[in-house]
Amino acid sequence: MSGQKNKKKKKQFPWQMGIVFAIFMIFGYWCGIYIGKFMSGIMENKSIVERLFVVAALFVGIYVAGFLQIIIHEAGHLVFGLLTGYKFSSFRIGSFMWIKEENKLSFRRLTIAGTGGQCLMVPPAMRDGKLPVVLYNMGGSLMNILTGILFLALYFVLGEASVFGLFFIMTAIVGFAFAIVNGVPLRLGEVDNDGYNAVSLGKSSDALYSFWVQMKANQQIAKGIRLKDMPEEWFTVPSDEQMKNSMVAVRGVFACNRLMDQHHFEEADKQMEHLLTIDSSIVGIHRNLMICDRIYCELVGECREEKLQEMYTKELQKFMKSMKTFPTVLRTKYLYARFVEKDEKKAEGVLAQFEKTAGTYPYPSEIVAERELMELVVNKCSK
Repeated sequence: MSGQKNKKKKKQFPWQMGIVFAIFMIFGYWCGIYIGKFMSGIMENKSIVERLFVVAALFVGIYVAGFLQIIIHEAGHLVFGLLTGYKFSSFRIGSFMWIKEENKLSFRRLTIAGTGGQCLMVPPAMRDGKLPVVLYNMGGSLMNILTGILFLALYFVLGEASVFGLFFIMTAIVGFAFAIVNGVPLRLGEVDNDGYNAVSLGKSSDALYSFWVQMKANQQIAKGIRLKDMPEEWFTVPSDEQMKNSMVAVRGVFACNRLMDQHHFEEADKQMEHLLTIDSSIVGIHRNLMICDRIYCELVGECREEKLQEMYTKELQKFMKSMKTFPTVLRTKYLYARFVEKDEKKAEGVLAQFEKTAGTYPYPSEIVAERELMELVVNKCSK
């Protein structure tokens, strides 16, 4: 049931992914025009090897331009967050993450499907139910636009025949594309973009409070505090109607995560089943991780093989592949391989990956919690 419901949810978003594809096609077309102008001026009297080298260099340049704009985008969240009273917590580009731990920066590794980076910050105190959220959420797109204008100006200074000029115009075009894709409210399957989050936050005071709770909980996790030890009032389950707001929906997910950390598995499973079947705005990444937790609840409970196979769908496995180094995913793969598929060799390989991930994962308290969960099932099924 949960797998079918998840599939139904995913089918609501293809037109929005189509918008993203169209935007990048349009901006890619403009990149192609400027690349064509540049190449027409330098390709004469070039050997095949030299031409191939130029083409390869152009592809590298486009990649570097995209990577640079990702950094700029996340820096925009950081800068505008600091300007509106937020404090630094962590900064991630790709899987490379810098996190504040006891007044020092530590390097860690984390990959989250559907994201090129992430800047998490500690929010200021709420006053009269209000919190500055627009500049923090839209800061990335604003910075892409501002630097895009700067790179565009540099292109006109250097001219179209210059290698640096071409790089600047490509970086400007990529920046404008990023600004639109992240700034125009869109639901992109696994995650919501910045514009959608900003709109969700503007719809209700519940959404603002839920956003504040998420950011505060992340701060506590970074300090090594587990969900089960955080204030209980942070984890009240929203009503079914409130769950239609994507920002509020995260609080419902967190409430289930806390029940898992408290080892209240039966209650957690019932709550997750309910949240996965109602009309809600839970994002794809949370829906799939909840299914992973439901698989765990079945393993530690009745352990019905037909129920486990029903939840372990191809869609879930595809998601798990995209999140292959995430602790919850590795826990699920390890226990499923060992106790459902009865494949000890595969289970040992997954466990080795878990141990490797544990060494660089940014939140050690979550690793401790995952170890506890695995041990409970191992002890139960080994008797």
